[in-house]
Amino acid sequence: MIYPLLRKFLFTLDAETAHGIGMQGVDFLNASGLAGILAKPVKACPVDVMGLRFPNPVGLAAGLDKNGDHIDGLARLGFGSIEIGTITPKPQDGNPKPRMFRIPEAQGIINRMGFNNAGVDRLLENVRAAEFPKKGGILGINIGKNATTPIEKAANDYLICLEKVYNDASYVAVNISSPNTKNLRELQKDDALDDLLSQLKASQEKLAEKHGRYVPMALKIAPDLDDEQITAIADALRRHRMDGVIATNTTLSRTEVEGMPNAGEAGGLSGAPVFRRSTDVLKKLSTALAGELPIIGVGGIMGGEDAAEKIRAGANLVQLYSGFIYRGPDLVSEVAETLAHVIGKKA
Repeated sequence: MIYPLLRKFLFTLDAETAHGIGMQGVDFLNASGLAGILAKPVKACPVDVMGLRFPNPVGLAAGLDKNGDHIDGLARLGFGSIEIGTITPKPQDGNPKPRMFRIPEAQGIINRMGFNNAGVDRLLENVRAAEFPKKGGILGINIGKNATTPIEKAANDYLICLEKVYNDASYVAVNISSPNTKNLRELQKDDALDDLLSQLKASQEKLAEKHGRYVPMALKIAPDLDDEQITAIADALRRHRMDGVIATNTTLSRTEVEGMPNAGEAGGLSGAPVFRRSTDVLKKLSTALAGELPIIGVGGIMGGEDAAEKIRAGANLVQLYSGFIYRGPDLVSEVAETLAHVIGKKA
């Protein structure tokens, strides 16, 4: 019952301020050995995906720890993997504040952060100082482009980030689906996607040879795609031999929150309102891929049954973000427990 009390206090504050205080609290509990106060033991359920063994299928989605400042504290909460970022080659402030808004009536969050981060070099300093990766923890690094980089030169930013993070990542996530960087979603379209994936795969092969280690690469897509776009993306993922796909990012739709306070704010909507939309995309993508690529399901998981539905729709792993804000660390153990039964039955 501790987290609901903490949430009550945090929800009286501006959302971004509360986020910073919450992350400081996670670090304090880890440093003082008190993380167990918030986090229940998490059921082991090893899953092999993208050539990696995940101790359980419940990951933390990118965005919560953009710079890798809180890796060890978050790891103590039971996640089977942690994805940090989105990171860009150069530091950038992101969009003007306020830029994060809660919709408690719908268990939703709208953000227009705009890839605010301290730059890839700073993130790597934090990764190398953390214990979690040294102990074999699965660490994903999510990469993007700087806002000032023209869209026609976007591939350069992704290639810079890929080369820099390659040897420190368990896997790399390529974010072309944030709605908060101008024109970024244009990279999901046929020719632009083909060009980007072609360059990334060529770089990945060279880096694997250079480092003597193959680091898998997954593409993160939007939930605002029609059937034709989903099929085209599936074909591109298969054609370029990508290692996985993350479905999905936040939505621009406001159908589920229309008329609610903050619903009119610009940005991407996450949490419970995106669950159905993201799961529908996941299901269609799974059908189009026919099992050829693993899928990480993310979007609106607020309880164990939501996560189970993602797995039944075709996901191999799941990730949490907004549900973690609303439910706290109990959600990690609840989802892990539910999925241990679901995955056990599938096996």
